[in-house]
Amino acid sequence: MDHFIRIMIAVFWVCAGLIVFAYAGYTLVIWLLSRLLGDQPTPPTPVDSALPTAVLLIAAFNEESVIDERVRNALDLDYPRDRFEIVVVSDGSSDATAQIVRRYADRGVRVIDNRERRGKSAVLNATIAELTAEIVLLSDANTFNDPSAARYLTRWFANPTVASVVGKLILTDPATGNNSDSLYWKYETFLKRCEGRLGGLLGANGAIYAIRRDRYVPIPDQTIVDDFVIPLLSRLRHGGQVIFDTDAVAREETPANLGSEFHRRARIGAGGFQAIGLLWPLLNPLRGWIAFTFLSHKVLRWFCPAFMIGAALSNLLIVAFGGPAIYLYLILGQIAFYLIAFLVGLTPPGLKAFKLLRLTTMFTSMNAALLIGFFRWLRGSQKGAWRRTERVTEANGAVQ
Repeated sequence: MDHFIRIMIAVFWVCAGLIVFAYAGYTLVIWLLSRLLGDQPTPPTPVDSALPTAVLLIAAFNEESVIDERVRNALDLDYPRDRFEIVVVSDGSSDATAQIVRRYADRGVRVIDNRERRGKSAVLNATIAELTAEIVLLSDANTFNDPSAARYLTRWFANPTVASVVGKLILTDPATGNNSDSLYWKYETFLKRCEGRLGGLLGANGAIYAIRRDRYVPIPDQTIVDDFVIPLLSRLRHGGQVIFDTDAVAREETPANLGSEFHRRARIGAGGFQAIGLLWPLLNPLRGWIAFTFLSHKVLRWFCPAFMIGAALSNLLIVAFGGPAIYLYLILGQIAFYLIAFLVGLTPPGLKAFKLLRLTTMFTSMNAALLIGFFRWLRGSQKGAWRRTERVTEANGAVQ
């Protein structure tokens, strides 16, 4: 029995250690490494005549509530018109998305109206294959770019070693329009900065990124997290740098409710496990820093629900079989943590008194969503066709 307890103690500390490293230890390590061994890339400064030809590609599904404003935002981008195109591709929309975009045909906006819904990955593959611009800027229908965003993204491509450029997404409060970046989003942006300095940046955010058209690698039609896979699959096949440019800014409303956010995280979880199957060669240490960042920032994070379950079950078994007394306090601590997360989750989100405690709710719900995503991936029930996130105006009944 002593041997069994020793094994359970080892299991507990391995699981607990991996959780702590994935969310805290890695943060410290990547910061130190980026300061000691990293370098902040410097963008070229091309004149207008040297800017590459670019196309802004927006994939949309039933986005009639925002697509008019989105197209007008795209037309306001500060980029030479003779080198810039806007293409909106409708993935089987059943509303007026395509009709609204057609209103801007006289201003050079092109719509591709696919009557059959194929999923975003299939739509991107088919559309990018027909484009002629040197650089493809990818964005979402509910994202709004700062006027200079296209210039900031494309300036990097004067360097032939740059394959993809990722912009900075700022989350805004749907009621006020003010910056509402959560502590977690700031934390993720900080990690991107550090990884970028080491040349180990991971994927993109679908809201704002760019890729060389001739470096684009068609992705499987049922790819779930296309924005993560596209830059890394390109890097895997063709090499080249993935740059993080914080000057290239896009803004997007936070989801209207927790249910929408939970669904999004579960989808990302399923997509993460799928992505491992596509990108596993990047885990080869010979690939450089990308192997370390992929393993530490993504793979370990995606497996954290399993580590949490392993820590709880091994802790329970240690207590049940008469292990050291400290493990009784550790299991009580875990129970208290999850209880606090549940109770704080029932309180209104705006209460400042619970701001720090709300991190327990965020951490627990995020890992619960990842766990659900894992089972969806295992069953193959998570498809590539995306379900649009409900906007706050729709949640309030402004759009029917």
